[in-house]
Amino acid sequence: MDKQELRERVWDDLEESGEARFPFPPHGRIPNFAGAKAAAERLTDLDAWQDADAIKANPDSPQRPVRRRALEAGKTVYVAVPRLADERPFLELDPERIDDYDEATTISGADELGVQVAPEGMSAVDLIVSGSVAVDDRGARIGKGEGYSDLEFALLREVGLVGDDTTVVTTVHELQVADEVLPHDAHDVPMDHVVTPERTIATGGEYEKPDGVDWAALDDEKIDEIPILQAKRP
Repeated sequence: MDKQELRERVWDDLEESGEARFPFPPHGRIPNFAGAKAAAERLTDLDAWQDADAIKANPDSPQRPVRRRALEAGKTVYVAVPRLADERPFLELDPERIDDYDEATTISGADELGVQVAPEGMSAVDLIVSGSVAVDDRGARIGKGEGYSDLEFALLREVGLVGDDTTVVTTVHELQVADEVLPHDAHDVPMDHVVTPERTIATGGEYEKPDGVDWAALDDEKIDEIPILQAKRP
């Protein structure tokens, strides 16, 4: 199967099994799933979580419990501006400046309560939590197909805020963990841990993390849509 066929299979499985959760349908998005809160709780057992002062997390529904747990634990949370469509493409959520964690962990609340920052204005990121459509036990990840999660990592790497030793994890339903080896490209960010409500998988670090923006993989249209790429284009 190619990546899109794998996405469709996972979306169908979650919907048909009744394990998908709001928003519906799961198709075309990072799907929310039954047990997302339990997966977030399991994630907090990782040393990488406990040692992190600042995390970057995706803004999607299944990782909302992760973002809330991070704020409750006093961690700074960074989320990307939708489609990186600003010269300051990240929102900083500082738990010391926020009273309503429930609101702050929604997409609209993050926009209202977060402070918009450029990578140069961010703290070093100790842990990245990615949303996924499908993953395997080797660390390959398939997102919803737009490539923004990988771009965010690449941009942060360009300014030294993440590196090979930055732990990257995802929380998913068991139905999202593929039995087969998933396709993996050089610009794809691999997962160090896959966390489900039932188990934590250490992937073994088979794949290397990208060392920056893969300009050859970006067309002019994509670059023109993202101001920070326009500014950094070689």
